[in-house]
Amino acid sequence: TVVLQQGKVLTSGFELRPGDVTKGNYQVTQDGVVLEGAAVLYAGACLMDHDIFIGPGSVVEPGALIKGPTIIGGYCEIRQGAYLRGHCLVGDRCVVGHTTEMKHSVMLNGAKAGHFAYIGDSILGNRTNLGAGTKLANLKIVPTQISVKIDKKIHDTGLRKFGAIIGDDTETGCNSVTNPGTLLGRRCLVY
Repeated sequence: TVVLQQGKVLTSGFELRPGDVTKGNYQVTQDGVVLEGAAVLYAGACLMDHDIFIGPGSVVEPGALIKGPTIIGGYCEIRQGAYLRGHCLVGDRCVVGHTTEMKHSVMLNGAKAGHFAYIGDSILGNRTNLGAGTKLANLKIVPTQISVKIDKKIHDTGLRKFGAIIGDDTETGCNSVTNPGTLLGRRCLVY
């Protein structure tokens, strides 16, 4: 286990006090003093590139695999078995959960994909919550570009892969699946 604190790397001499990372309750102490904003990389977490930034107070659990370029904001949980495949931007206080896979995507502040999700070529708004097993499909079965419908008009994205854009405070129920090119507004409940 490694602790990152204000540009320093600590490999020993610290104690971990688990708590809710996204609420700032996870503490790292050294000689009885709380190390504010310390990020924790547990043994068994794998960072594959140099182009990876992990914000203050974030925790990367064992078995997580992160490829760059990836930016992880402050006070995030990257849980056991999470797979960030690169070109990912994770805002503050987000959760990329157990066996959740993320690629070419953005999670705005407070977004959560707690377990078994697939987030490909997508944007999740602030405080979005994906229920367990949610899949944001990003590729059509037929080899065509993905189009989106806005105000009853179809727009070609010019993209072969495009998942979903999900508005702020939207939630999906367990095992929800979206089609490629799905647009969901704010405060939607999908189940």
